[in-house]
Amino acid sequence: MLTALVFSAIFGWVVILALVVAVLALARQVGVLHMRVAPAGALTTAGGPAVGAQSGAIPATTLDGAAVVIGGPAPGSALRLLMFVSATCPLCKNLIPMAKSFARDERVQLIFIGDDTPDAQRAMIAQQGLGGYQFINGPDVGQAYAVGKLPYAILLDADGVILSKGLVNSREHLESLVIAHEMGVSSVQDYIDGLTPA
Repeated sequence: MLTALVFSAIFGWVVILALVVAVLALARQVGVLHMRVAPAGALTTAGGPAVGAQSGAIPATTLDGAAVVIGGPAPGSALRLLMFVSATCPLCKNLIPMAKSFARDERVQLIFIGDDTPDAQRAMIAQQGLGGYQFINGPDVGQAYAVGKLPYAILLDADGVILSKGLVNSREHLESLVIAHEMGVSSVQDYIDGLTPA
């Protein structure tokens, strides 16, 4: 009986050591995969003005009736993030709090643009706490930038130059717009495509 007890204790320790080795090997593989996975960035689309192009000044009206100009030079302004959203888009509603936090952290002027009924947009503004932001409602701005899918974001500088743009659905995607601008590329994907395999 004593030999059976000793054998079971030794067997238990062998199993535990095998599990420790397996967990360490798995952790190493996760690390390797993490290094190989490319960072996700905003998905750029072919339509509309290209990154690096001067955006035209588009006269627009906020939902409150104030006349504004979207795009074009805005001397003395910070980076401007045009955020195209819809009251009927669940992904947009999830992204709005992230966009607000991102704009605050990055010191970016955030402008929301949609094309829906005024009542639907007002309900979304109330629900999402967007009262302090400019909200343009109408098709003109989206058509000028050839926005076909939502949520979509465009980053402009003070001169009205398009720094980066693309479909976004996470904070990481929003951050990739600023990162692409800081790296001097049109998108994170372009940067990754330019890397030569080691």
